[in-house]
Order: sequence, then C-alpha cells, then structure tokens
Amino acid sequence: MNGRRIQGFLLTGGTQNVLHGTCNRTRTPREGSILVAPSLEAGLYEAIVAARAVVCGSGGLTGHMQSLCRGRGIPVLRVDQADLADLVGEVTLHLESQSIVLGSAPGTGDAGPGGGTPSVDDLGSACAVIADLQDIETVNACGPNAKRVESFFIREEFLCLAAGLRPLDALAGGPAAIAAYGRAVADRLCAFAEVLLPDQRLVLRLLDLRSDHAAGVTELAAVAVEPNPELGLHGARWLLGSAEYRDALHTVLGALRERLGEDARRVHLSVPFLNDAEEFAQLRAHLRLPPEVALSAFIETPAAVHATPAICAAGAGELFVGVKDLVQFYLAADRGNHLVAESYQTRHPAVLDGVRRVVESARAAGTPVRVFALGADLAHYLQNLPTPDGFMMCTAELRQVLLRSAPDFSTPTGRAA
Repeated sequence: MNGRRIQGFLLTGGTQNVLHGTCNRTRTPREGSILVAPSLEAGLYEAIVAARAVVCGSGGLTGHMQSLCRGRGIPVLRVDQADLADLVGEVTLHLESQSIVLGSAPGTGDAGPGGGTPSVDDLGSACAVIADLQDIETVNACGPNAKRVESFFIREEFLCLAAGLRPLDALAGGPAAIAAYGRAVADRLCAFAEVLLPDQRLVLRLLDLRSDHAAGVTELAAVAVEPNPELGLHGARWLLGSAEYRDALHTVLGALRERLGEDARRVHLSVPFLNDAEEFAQLRAHLRLPPEVALSAFIETPAAVHATPAICAAGAGELFVGVKDLVQFYLAADRGNHLVAESYQTRHPAVLDGVRRVVESARAAGTPVRVFALGADLAHYLQNLPTPDGFMMCTAELRQVLLRSAPDFSTPTGRAA
C-alpha cells in the first residue's frame, strides 16, 4: 500500500506543485493537514481553512466550498469514493499529475503555476472574492498593484462561517437574538473596513444559505428538506419572505453608521439569485432600505440575463455576473456533480452570449458591471467578451496576477521614483 499512487482530478490548484502532510479524517481543524472528506460542506468550514490541501470523493469545480478553497489557495483533489479509505497517515499530493501518493516522502519542485496569465491592466477595476479578513490583508500586501483592487466581495454566509455564527438559529431566536446577529455581522464588516486601502470598498452579498448548506450549520431552527436545493428557496426568494432578516439587516446598517460614520457608505449591498426587475423592486421595498443605501444585483440566472435592462432601470446600482451559476443553469449541469463535469463548460458559447448581453445592456444603461472569471478563463474572456468595468477573481488567483505584474524594485529600472 505504501507508495501506491491514486489518480484524481484537480478541482482547485494552489501555489505549490507538491504538498506533503498527514491525513485528517475528522471534522476537527488540524493546521497544515490534508483534509479527507466524502464531500465538502459548510459544516467543514473550520477544518477546510486549517488544511494545507483537501481530498474529497465528490464535487465539481465551482461548488461553494471549492470556491472558498480556490480563494484561499487550498488545493482540492477529487478521487474515487472507494479510494478514500486508503488515505491515512502521511501522503503526498502531486498537483501537476493530479495524483496522491500514499506514505511518500516530500517531492521536489514547488514552483507555482506559470504561463499566460493576463496582466493587472486587463482586470479593469478589479474585485477580489474573499472569505474572511485574512484575504483582504493578503491582497493588500501585494505592493503597489493592490490599489488596482477597487472592491472586496464577501458572501454573508462565509462571513458567518468565519465568525462562528448560525444565522437561521439567530433569526428564529426572537428580537434579542436577531439584534445580536446583526451586531455580530456589523462587527465583522467594521473589522474588514479598517484594513481597506483608500478608495476600496466592501460588497456584501446578502444571506443566501441554501437548505443543504444550512443543515450543516443550524442546530435549533427548522431547515426544509428540498429535493433540489440549488433551485429551491434561497437568495432573493428567501429574503422576500423573511421579516426577521430585514430587522437584522437594519441592525447591521445602524451599527455601521454608528461606528464608521461616513465610511459606512463603503459597505455596499447586493441581491443574490435574482430573476427579474419586479423581484428586485419588491425586495428593495421589503427590506425598507433608505434611499441613500445602494443595492446592486447578481446576474446568475438566464431570466436575469434577459431582464438586465429592466433591472438597471429599476435602480440597481451595479451588476455582478455570477458566471459559475450561469453555466449550470444554461447548460443544465450541476456545478457540484463530478458526473457531469464534462458538460459544465465555463467557455460555452451560450454562456458567453449571456455574459455579453449583460455587459452590453449594462453599458447602455450606464450601470457598472463586473464579471467573475476563473484564472484559467480570464484570457479567453478578454478575447471573446466586451470589456466590463472590472473582473471578479478569487483571492489566490487574483494575487498571482497582482504579483506577476508588480514592478521589480530590485533593479534600478524598477526602483520607485
């Protein structure tokens, strides 16, 4: 068994080609370990972020937790479920060959992936997709090019996971628990705001906790069992039905104004999983947002693509194109299901046509628009799409672009004037 090589499929890469570590088959965080799990779920958040790499038995390229790993630079290798039982003790991951060796000594060669990444000038007004405070610090430590990152995008559910919050339990716990939840979210956002560079801002994607993810982080509240959670009661649909969340959001906004003053305007809100302009208008009215609070929209369903002009006219302050969801809805290929991985194509002509429609409609309306791109797709998007105001990228991939494009201050020609 020792020295056996197990072939897998790399879902997310990292900055090293060879990683050695001890397998962690528990849900308990073990710093620097290789986490082994049948699948990635929200309940594994702490174990995932503590891991050096993850090996799982299912999942696709752009599942939510895979995206978290991509943002943190944590490699994820998918292997057959039957091979998971053999992953004990020390193992070595070889990312270039997408394989794992049992009991092997550390290999050589830890150079990061190379070649072909566009420069920082191609990113436009860049937006970093983050999971916690550390990601902002990582991006802003990239030297002068960090100023090219105009915004940091955070999903509220990731913020909750990093802070140990259980949103559905809090929202079902009565006025005091709702207010406590709102203050806790504001505390995290204030901490984020304190490390921003001048002219940077935060974009909070309002709570979008699908029932299958909620089940892993909820202890007290009832969680619906849905046959297809991806197409179920979440995003704007769920937000429209929750007066409790509205109250929590008002607590967040009040705490931000109290603690940040005018800088509270640096925290923007965005609507997830939206279908049309009517839904956008209904949600703004339901949330009872003051006129000065801007609300942006995520375009991640085909219906929203076709409704883009009307969504802009309804007052969306900005658009974010969620390509990962668009792919699965356009191509009817679950992004978390490795059995249909070949059908999940981020460069499919239908997907690119949808993104093109959004960018062109937003331009016509004068509404800023940003498009999410995996690092491997960025050059293709630059060649085949109208240029948006900026691209959104996960932290680890964006960091590679920023550092690769940074001036070399070790030479006279690269020295600051």
